[in-house]
Amino acid sequence: MDDPAQAPAAIPALAGPVFGKLATSLPPHVWFGVSAVFHYLGPAFAVLLFPHVGVLGMAWLRIVTAALVFAPLTRPWTVFAGADRRTRLLLLAFGACLGVMNCSFYLALDRLPISLVAAIEFVGTIGVALVGVRSPRNLAALVIAVIGTLLLIDVKWSSDLIGLLWAFLNGALFVGYIVLGHRVARAGAGDGIAGLGAAMAVAFLIVLPVGFTDALPAFSAPPLLIAAIGVGICSSVIPYICDQLAMSRLPRSSFALMLSLLPVTATLIGVIVLRQIPGPIDCIGIALVMAGVAFHKPANA
Repeated sequence: MDDPAQAPAAIPALAGPVFGKLATSLPPHVWFGVSAVFHYLGPAFAVLLFPHVGVLGMAWLRIVTAALVFAPLTRPWTVFAGADRRTRLLLLAFGACLGVMNCSFYLALDRLPISLVAAIEFVGTIGVALVGVRSPRNLAALVIAVIGTLLLIDVKWSSDLIGLLWAFLNGALFVGYIVLGHRVARAGAGDGIAGLGAAMAVAFLIVLPVGFTDALPAFSAPPLLIAAIGVGICSSVIPYICDQLAMSRLPRSSFALMLSLLPVTATLIGVIVLRQIPGPIDCIGIALVMAGVAFHKPANA
């Protein structure tokens, strides 16, 4: 794993054994694949709810839902009580990153095409993967995957400076999510998910005063509230748990490289759900990304 000396102390986890068995029951690439699918399903539903609860209201509902789901599973108050000072600081930083990242992502998505937001987000992941390159083979794998991703993402630049500001902030915080999330995951899959639950509680406290007013309409419209809860589960529960299960067994650079699969999953979802058939260039891009990921050899393998 990357930077083993920086691994956090063990994080108390009531559900640790359960999630630990889950992590080893399937290859980490499978867990990442599940996360990748939900990575795009969540935002797709969220955009539909923006007119009803606002951008920050949707971010608030998403984070609150995740925090409430994680609370009985991980008991964040006991995690903080049993952690040392260094681990508490890590969880606080991870929670702050999650809270601000989710808000900036939706604020960017409200003003810019999702393809541009995804492209800006992908720039940071390239940097993380590049830092972890230790061999010519992995450098070649990274180049192949990047070329394939660029073929898949139809990027059109925008003159909306505020939207770009939010998109770049989201991209920077997404790098923070990878780095901090990987450090939390080093405690082990079960303990990593306990740390994720504690961090989500911190994110909840951060956004509590930000989007509460915008989110109020959802509480008087049960269908809207159910939809918002679904977004929270699809966006911040299932994918974040799967990321921790994958991160606990993958080097940080390998996980960052695998993020190039996200446009592939988006394209496949478009085929299955929307009947959007990819063109020849898209197919070449998919093939290159999959080849790059397959050619990559994890540093600890």
